[in-house]
Amino acid sequence: MAEIVQMKFIAKAKELRVYQLAFSLALEVHQVSLGFPKTEQYALADQVRRSSKSICANLAEGFDRQQYSKPEFRRFLMMASSSAAEVITWLDFAIALKYITNEQHEKWATECDQICKMLHKLRLKVDPS
Repeated sequence: MAEIVQMKFIAKAKELRVYQLAFSLALEVHQVSLGFPKTEQYALADQVRRSSKSICANLAEGFDRQQYSKPEFRRFLMMASSSAAEVITWLDFAIALKYITNEQHEKWATECDQICKMLHKLRLKVDPS
């Protein structure tokens, strides 16, 4: 028997599961990075906050632009994915400097990997070529 699949219309980027996961990650990273040493607040802490928030920002901007250009949406999805990879780099510095715990690093790095995979799948849906 054929399974019936209902497609839900997504009106805003905020409705995407990948956006919700990225937003949650950015909030957690932001809160924890506020506890980094004062000397890092305008360096490492700022970089990890900005790159984590950039995932959502690129996703939202690209989602809005898709009404005009699917390739433009795809480009922003790639930028969001690159921001997720950047977050992992900053987290690697934070763990090496002992600003975050191993558990935090593992959780957030895993979430970034998951976000990258979700963004890749979304890119394929937008433009399978």
